[in-house]
Amino acid sequence: MSVLPLVFTSGWASGINTYAVVLLLGVFGATGLTDEVPESLQRTDVLVVAGVLFLCEAVADKIPYVDSAWDSVHTVIRPVAGAVVAALLAGGSGSLPELAAGAVGGSTALLSHLVKAGTRMAVNTSPEPFSNIGVSVAEDLGVAGIITFAMFHPLAAAVIAGTLLLLGLVTLVFLASRIRRFLRRRAQRREERRMAGAGGHGPGG
Repeated sequence: MSVLPLVFTSGWASGINTYAVVLLLGVFGATGLTDEVPESLQRTDVLVVAGVLFLCEAVADKIPYVDSAWDSVHTVIRPVAGAVVAALLAGGSGSLPELAAGAVGGSTALLSHLVKAGTRMAVNTSPEPFSNIGVSVAEDLGVAGIITFAMFHPLAAAVIAGTLLLLGLVTLVFLASRIRRFLRRRAQRREERRMAGAGGHGPGG
């Protein structure tokens, strides 16, 4: 399938920032930059919703711990959106090639989402907020750059996306101890809030 490199790249990018991918593809299609984008992604209502959600993600993604909560909510959303976008790019008629493209986009989005979420857990073990902002900005620029590059050089963009995905998975292995530390801290905070709530509802003196 000639569209497979774009499908793979969009899947990788969707796992990081789904709304940016939908917004960028829609704008590129609406402006005539590419003929690969289906009309359903170019609709005004789709672009408006994607733009609003992108702004929400741009804010939430830069706040420590809020970013991880946002990632948790999007554990299902990003892979599903990646599969839908991939199927639409491949034609969206429900034939076997389109379904295969959806599987590629969805699974790639899931892997890149896991890399993103795991990396953020590791970053959140740092007491300062600036690393969150830096990582978030780098992700936003990376998604915008590679999706734009994919419009002109889809195969090369897919190779870059695949390399970044592999490097991200390897990085997760090295960050495993910090991720476990983040999870312990989150569990401890939940227990403290639960105990505080239980104490506040005790019998009066």
